[in-house]
Amino acid sequence: SPSLFNGIKYAIVLSMTAEATINRSYSLPKEQIPPTVVEEIGDEDRAELTQKIKSQLKQQNAVLVAHYYTEPDLQVLADETGGYVSDSLDMARFGYESDADTLVVCGVKFMGETAKILNPEKRILMPDLNANCSLDLGCPEDAFSRFCDDHPDHVVVVYANTSAAVKARADWMVTSGSAVDVIKHLVAEGKKIIWAPDKYLGDYVQKETGAEMLIWQGACIVHEEFKGKELEALREHHPDAKVLVHPESPGSVIAQADLVSSTTGIIQAVAEMDAKEFIVATDTGIFHKMREAAPDKILIEAPTAGKSATCISCAHCPWMAMNSLRKLSRVLDTGDNEIFVEADIAQRAKSSIQRLLDFTANKPAGKLAGDA
Repeated sequence: SPSLFNGIKYAIVLSMTAEATINRSYSLPKEQIPPTVVEEIGDEDRAELTQKIKSQLKQQNAVLVAHYYTEPDLQVLADETGGYVSDSLDMARFGYESDADTLVVCGVKFMGETAKILNPEKRILMPDLNANCSLDLGCPEDAFSRFCDDHPDHVVVVYANTSAAVKARADWMVTSGSAVDVIKHLVAEGKKIIWAPDKYLGDYVQKETGAEMLIWQGACIVHEEFKGKELEALREHHPDAKVLVHPESPGSVIAQADLVSSTTGIIQAVAEMDAKEFIVATDTGIFHKMREAAPDKILIEAPTAGKSATCISCAHCPWMAMNSLRKLSRVLDTGDNEIFVEADIAQRAKSSIQRLLDFTANKPAGKLAGDA
């Protein structure tokens, strides 16, 4: 029977393969999930703060990199100041190619860590160090290391949405845009795989590749809220709409998708697909870039409501919402919230990241994008 150990529920379930899959099920208690609070700011204050931040960035030779899920104000500011808006790995790679001394990462903590790992000589700041991620929190390094130690014959593959310490324990890091290709490569080599931390993305990858995988049972609190039955009902009202789904979503939602893709892939799809309406199953922060890419298209949020809904997140990450113009200006004033990664952890984590970078070096542009 399941028991509790260090706050993690252990359970043994049978996989689709002949081998029993030992899954670690980790659900964050409600008190660990902050409310989603989006900064309210008037037009005059916004304009004043924006101008101040532009001056601060210039004076400090700093560049702003923002994730697709952050507030539009931050994405616009990044674009206007020569920064970058993308997924976490591309944010870090942009920083590597930049001659800036400081990277200000608007996103969640693992993104700041990845930026530091790939840019150890740069100062990495974040508006709020409390901005975390349920996938990161749901895969503690100590428990995950024990799990890996129990299966030494498996290659360890972790999703980008993990701590530096977990990446350091892994053989490979992957993004949602590269996961299927990497796992197919490992299957061709006859490898058995440990996958962490997202169970839905893991299930999707396993079905696409036929891999023998032990899947850690973490989940994104945003994507887990999307509801299959309610999506069916919404599609009846919008029969011509295309359904775009991020693979961190439950299988009942993925099964109805016209496209399952990364964040970057979803933005590209809304511009390229021949449809007027799109139902989108990912964090609504992405709508800003989607509307830029296709201003004439109609975007509809996939439902998170229904009989089984908890609506903790309601399709916007509460940790992403912690990033704001005021916090950004404050951190540039004070130099607080600098990201540090221990040298040994950074070196080992970079090895798992580098395997992905080397693997995708000859892939078409954008293939690697889209970790969250």
